[in-house]
Amino acid sequence: MKHILLTLFVMSIFFSSENNPENNSINPPITVLELFTSQGCSSCPPADELLSKVQKREHVIALSYHVDYWNYIGWKDPFSQEAFSNKQRKYSQKFNSSSIYTPQVVVNGREHFVGSDASKMNSKLDFYGNILAENIVKISEVNKKEDVISFQYDVEGDLKGKSIRIVLVIKERTTKIGRGENRNRTLKNANIVVSEKVMSLNASRENHSIAIPNLVNEQDDLKLIAIVENENLDIVGAKEIDL
Repeated sequence: MKHILLTLFVMSIFFSSENNPENNSINPPITVLELFTSQGCSSCPPADELLSKVQKREHVIALSYHVDYWNYIGWKDPFSQEAFSNKQRKYSQKFNSSSIYTPQVVVNGREHFVGSDASKMNSKLDFYGNILAENIVKISEVNKKEDVISFQYDVEGDLKGKSIRIVLVIKERTTKIGRGENRNRTLKNANIVVSEKVMSLNASRENHSIAIPNLVNEQDDLKLIAIVENENLDIVGAKEIDL
């Protein structure tokens, strides 16, 4: 009887360790949050603050995409890009949504909700925090020279039909808003996407580079992020490093 109990105990430890992502150092889960926001949107600051908070959680990568369709109200968001608005529209087509909105957060390219909804945010982080990534991504050989960052990426796992997205972000920037819905407010934005490029994933290891745009100043702390996504825009692996 003691032998049987000991065997069951050992088996329980084995299966618990195997199925618990926190114990799997080789292929951990990854949750990528893409917040579509704007400094011209009065509903966005709470979502910006929430994103800044949850990005501290383990295995979470947070990205803040500033869209340009709020600029007409009176304040031109210095981080806004038409490309980011178009990116949001692609997600809208995927989700069969008739419109786009801010603040919107997309989780691993698979679903979306209002970015200021803390309860839903924590629920989704718990859910995706228990799903192992399909691809393991590594970044190495990083060299920052003048206005260009060169690096090497390595991707483990199935590459068929997948793309890699290289993202450069400013960790944090504070802006005094002079006009628009948030006039006279001082806003703090985190993980601001300032440059992005998408390429077909043709090899498990390649050398690439990304330009540092002019809006980045010497005082900014930066992050480099590599994201693997499939043909359906589902995110299946990612890695971030501080520069």
